[in-house]
Amino acid sequence: MTGAFDEHNPEGRLRPPNRARRLSKGWSANLVQIVLGIAQQVALIPIFLHYWSNDILAAWLAIYAAGNLVPIVDVGLQFRAINRFLTLKSSVDCDRRSGRFYADMQRIYIGLAGSFAVVLVIAAQFLSPSVVLGFGSVPQFDLAFGTMVVGMILTLPANVPAALYRARGLYGRAVKLANLGMMSALFSQLAAITLTQSLLYVTIVYVATQMLFALYVLTVDAPRLFPFLRGAGKAHSPRWVIGQLRKGAPFGIASATELLQLNLPVLLVSALVSDRVAVAQWGLTRVVAGLLRGLCQQATLPLAAELGHDHAVGAADRLRNLYARGSVLVTLLASLVVSGLLPFWPDFFALWTHGAVPYDPLLTMTLLIGAAAAAPSILALGYAYYSNRGELLLQTKGLQLVVFLALSAVLIPSTGLIGAAIAVVASDLLIQFGFLGRIIMQQTLERPLRHAGFLTAVMIVVTLAGWGLGSAIRLALPWTGPIRFVAECALWLAVVLAAASPLAFESVREKLTAAIPR
Repeated sequence: MTGAFDEHNPEGRLRPPNRARRLSKGWSANLVQIVLGIAQQVALIPIFLHYWSNDILAAWLAIYAAGNLVPIVDVGLQFRAINRFLTLKSSVDCDRRSGRFYADMQRIYIGLAGSFAVVLVIAAQFLSPSVVLGFGSVPQFDLAFGTMVVGMILTLPANVPAALYRARGLYGRAVKLANLGMMSALFSQLAAITLTQSLLYVTIVYVATQMLFALYVLTVDAPRLFPFLRGAGKAHSPRWVIGQLRKGAPFGIASATELLQLNLPVLLVSALVSDRVAVAQWGLTRVVAGLLRGLCQQATLPLAAELGHDHAVGAADRLRNLYARGSVLVTLLASLVVSGLLPFWPDFFALWTHGAVPYDPLLTMTLLIGAAAAAPSILALGYAYYSNRGELLLQTKGLQLVVFLALSAVLIPSTGLIGAAIAVVASDLLIQFGFLGRIIMQQTLERPLRHAGFLTAVMIVVTLAGWGLGSAIRLALPWTGPIRFVAECALWLAVVLAAASPLAFESVREKLTAAIPR
């Protein structure tokens, strides 16, 4: 059986797959998640700056980054569960075996989360985060930091139902539930900052909403959708538990590298750069590169799930075609976004921060162009997760983490923010793109070199064209302030939409798709 679970089929029966519908629902949910992520990391910043100083804002960015590092504690178990659930889909007595594995993994997660939470509470008594990260002058920083980390650790057991949703074709539903949690967190933070101006209360309401929605998924939504989860499973020996941890370890190292590269630079800059304004500058500039990377990841996640399905059932032609088209889509998306950000980000940054944080053009260009160049490898990474390539992930992402940490240790103390940017971009291009991406393309496509050249050409043409257009618009418009920024963006979007209008015709799309090397 290779069908996908349908959310209107609560009995858990499998139906024939509908790839277009699953991708559409997944992308729709991810689009909402991207908007909420922009609201969290962009729209809230001016509000925070209205009530907080640069020091407190930098402290919040460090706490938020620490919370985003918590999934490292998952140690790869979620991707171990996804691949196991995918395998069980084609087995005899699929539902019963899936239910037993679900319960077994849930026990591991509860024990893991509880153990880490206790260890962190004890460790906080001997090692002060405010001292390590340079926020000793920020009131209640240690308590807020501990609340964020421990609270997010306690949400980890919800990773098991999320894995089952993805394997059963309910990827979109998993993201929608996460979106509800993010939306509630946004409104809660707004209320907390307006009423209390307290860093601690903002942290508490953010964590509390995440915990409530994790509890809802675990106790209400998953058992309702999958009745076979109730009362399933049995206790296993420590040897079996260790085996699951060992099989998940490669995925854990890969996921840890991703999270560390996105969030650890904020903590490293906080610890190694004494200028608190520079810390805020790095955190705010890194936001846009992180959002670009997140946008590419959200675009590839539904594709990766479909590629994993094709890999599991041996549909080589479908897999090759989808991978080739998907990599072009991600490259085009990243290049288009960067081509618009490069000319207009300085104006937005000044409006965004009210001039309180200086703009660094070299730092922005390094992070954005590097993120666009590495974008095709994000699909390769996602496919590696969903095709159970644990050994490859262990080798490549482990090496990438070593390169990133080595470059950071050497470059940040001597060159500051630009050194942190170079460490991120260089490790991405050298290892994830040059090693992992190359191997996946060689194993998947018939003409990998031609495909890589095609992607490079798309990235260069689109980026330069959009960047040039934006620069010309900036020179042409006479106004200043918010009116100028809105007019710039509106005119740029209008020209880009006009240039892309031929894609509305199916015949044009078919010709362009046929030109993609596979």
